Amino acid sequence: MQFVYDKSSKNEILELVDENYNYIIKARRHKIGDEIYFRNLEDDFIYLYKIVEINKKSATLTLVNSEKKVIENSRKLHLVWCVVDPKTVEKSIASLNEIGVDKITFVYSDFSQKNFKINIEKLNKILINSSSQCGRSSIVKLEISKTLDSFLTQNPKSYILDFSNNFIDDKKDEIDTLVIGCEGGFSKREKSNFNKDFVVGFNSNLILRSETAIVSATSKILL
Repeated sequence: MQFVYDKSSKNEILELVDENYNYIIKARRHKIGDEIYFRNLEDDFIYLYKIVEINKKSATLTLVNSEKKVIENSRKLHLVWCVVDPKTVEKSIASLNEIGVDKITFVYSDFSQKNFKINIEKLNKILINSSSQCGRSSIVKLEISKTLDSFLTQNPKSYILDFSNNFIDDKKDEIDTLVIGCEGGFSKREKSNFNKDFVVGFNSNLILRSETAIVSATSKILL
């Protein structure tokens, strides 16, 4: 754990309760006098606190110092992920955060099951834990867009991951926004509207699951 998340980090006095109290005091068994790093993930600072009091259900810490410390990928990548089973997203999103993705927009495509609902609050908790582990000073920004058609109309220079002889390795330096399909890929109707110059693929004939494709493509672009 590189730091502990607490939205109140930056205050002179920090009160630990609930999850953070259980983790720091009960699980990690920190004592009075121990110093621990915190972030609020809203600014670029990391905050060092000292434990000064421990009670049965809370602990009090005082701020020792703060340091502006930005730990981010040097490139910005915006992923557009056609909605898949939320459990699939939950399994993969920490990896995307660690690789350094800046933003993910979830969109409904023709093959997306409309009963799937993305729980942004739950995903943010996963992302916070991921950044605490890997040291990243932010988390992936998340949003939802109604349809793939409307997104591409507003963002015509988005690249699309599909079967193509334009390999992603050759285009990776040009890709700022990448669209990844759900299980089954894209419909014929959707493909007919794609600008072929912005369709990229892997140098492979194998069919990848959506979560495999998104992590593989992101790694090629950012790492």
